[in-house]
Amino acid sequence: MTPLQNRTLQIIERFKQEYPDAVCSLNYVDPLQLLLSTRLAAQCTDARVNLVTPALFEKYPDAQAFASAELSEVEEIIKSCGLYKTKAKDLIATGKMLTEDFGGVVPDNMEDLLKLPGIGRKTANLVLGDVFGKPSVVCDTHCIRLTNLMGLTVGKDPYKCEMQLRELLPPEESNDFCHRTVLHGRAVCKARNPQCGLCCVRDLCDYGCQGGA
Repeated sequence: MTPLQNRTLQIIERFKQEYPDAVCSLNYVDPLQLLLSTRLAAQCTDARVNLVTPALFEKYPDAQAFASAELSEVEEIIKSCGLYKTKAKDLIATGKMLTEDFGGVVPDNMEDLLKLPGIGRKTANLVLGDVFGKPSVVCDTHCIRLTNLMGLTVGKDPYKCEMQLRELLPPEESNDFCHRTVLHGRAVCKARNPQCGLCCVRDLCDYGCQGGA
């Protein structure tokens, strides 16, 4: 085990103690809802998405319903999420592809998930990890920023950061670790004002050890 892998394990354990409930902040009851909620969350807060999705999923309960939806009606429901025109098109196109190519079921592998309109590795990893229990690394802005500061990853490219973290994180811990970076980023390691004095991993963090904030 390398020194960096050992440090990563210590960070994982600290985060487990600090944030025992490592859960996704998006509300959903099935794979389709998580998939589409994550698409809506692009450049939008999870809290806002959670306000919009109850009405959306009541009107469109499955892939077939989205496939036959009127674009203007979907746009109206999701308007407050921002970029609503593009997102509405993606939701309907995803419903059509799921219906026509996957029997209306959200696929359980990266290759097929990435075929869906507007779905990238971040969303695919979230679905694979949270719904299907597969080892996943969700490299959102919080994860990239925090792991850069801690010295676990280098650079801002999501794919490169994902690959670097896969070398460090035990597969069974990776999904929860990414959820906990989101929680830590919101509570303590804030983008504009990292509160290093309150940080549970300050002594394990490159930024914190250099003086931090």
